[in-house]
Amino acid sequence: MLSAEGKVALIAYGEIKTISFVRSFEEGGELERQVFVTRPKMEGLWVSFRFRDGGVLEGVMPNNLLQVEPRGFTVIPPDSYGNVQRIFVPRTAVQSVEVLGVVGSPLNRRKPKGKPEDQIGLFDQ
Repeated sequence: MLSAEGKVALIAYGEIKTISFVRSFEEGGELERQVFVTRPKMEGLWVSFRFRDGGVLEGVMPNNLLQVEPRGFTVIPPDSYGNVQRIFVPRTAVQSVEVLGVVGSPLNRRKPKGKPEDQIGLFDQ
């Protein structure tokens, strides 16, 4: 790991819980919220990670199995407008992963309502 001061520290892969990708190092890398308050609006899989130490983290990941990485999961955290933009969760840190929902599934697209047959068309030509 490379710190903001330029110092290198070696950390065993099995000891890493999460890696946060932040906008700015000055603001800090802590998440304000670990879980969603309501159903997320962005498309993807709404997942919940239960860590070996008992912690819980929710996030949204792409609904594409080709983008699932063999070493872990990259998710968008609940507070995506905060300093933490993405989080990498190593598989070794996770006890279980649960899919809470599929947001924006093409199977659930609403079909446009048809025009009622008995309604007159005042402005139709």
